[in-house]
Amino acid sequence: MAISRAQLAKELEPGLNALFGMEYGRYENQHSEIYTTESSDRAFEEEVMLSGFGAAPVKQEGSGVSFDDANESFTARYNHETIALAFAITEEAVEDNLYDRISARYTRALARSMAHTKQVKAAAVLNNAFDSSVTGGDGKELCATDHPLITGGTFANEPSVAADLNETSLEDALISIAGFVDERGLKVALRGTKMIIPRQLQFTADRLMSSVLRSGTSDNDVNAIKSMGMLPQGYTVNDFLTDSDAFFIMTDTPRGFLHFERTPLSTNMEADFDTGNMRYKARERYSFGFSDPRCVFGSPGA
Repeated sequence: MAISRAQLAKELEPGLNALFGMEYGRYENQHSEIYTTESSDRAFEEEVMLSGFGAAPVKQEGSGVSFDDANESFTARYNHETIALAFAITEEAVEDNLYDRISARYTRALARSMAHTKQVKAAAVLNNAFDSSVTGGDGKELCATDHPLITGGTFANEPSVAADLNETSLEDALISIAGFVDERGLKVALRGTKMIIPRQLQFTADRLMSSVLRSGTSDNDVNAIKSMGMLPQGYTVNDFLTDSDAFFIMTDTPRGFLHFERTPLSTNMEADFDTGNMRYKARERYSFGFSDPRCVFGSPGA
């Protein structure tokens, strides 16, 4: 369906003072605070988790050395989606408009829609982090208390009791991250690097991380999180998170949150010979996801 003069009636008459409604600022590229972007030339991308060796045993004098096996653990798959939107304007609407190059105005609106969708898709990985129906390569949701290990054990990147963001829950999350283990149960040296929060928690986060002394107490104790240099990248607000009290701590896991760009954003314009309508289209292909669930520790809030 093309945009016709009937939908732009006021723009065809003299006396109009202004056009408004599509000049708002927009939240853009917030995904870059979370994801590492890589290019792709395939229909999908896969990443395989490898398990190393277990702890080395004691070798008794005169006995043979023990042998161990390395294996593949699980596969994380990134399926690229095609995102596209278009609009058309009748030839007469373009000719008779008195105030604006409407094609340029609506092209900016098209770009705004594409940018909005990309941020929603990026945030969906965290918005579904506690949803057991949306799973990663190991068959568990992003944040779970029982991510399976190849040894038969599990590890948790979610608190056993959900907690709101406060000094205690933040410290507990950082302690838990330092205790993460690999697929064979060996401790890995991971640290929290950045907190990701919805806009509702930005004031709480700033008090917890910026104050010199402990926040919300009368004690003359130092703010240990600040003085120890924890979370060196601070915090970032993601305005597309839907849970007002969930918070996430990103870690320095090598292969964590990934954004694969299959086809960059492109725009096309063409005229229809029969009708004279001008048609405009925007299109891109990408995927968002995670490989190693150790990339984050998350709490859904109490």
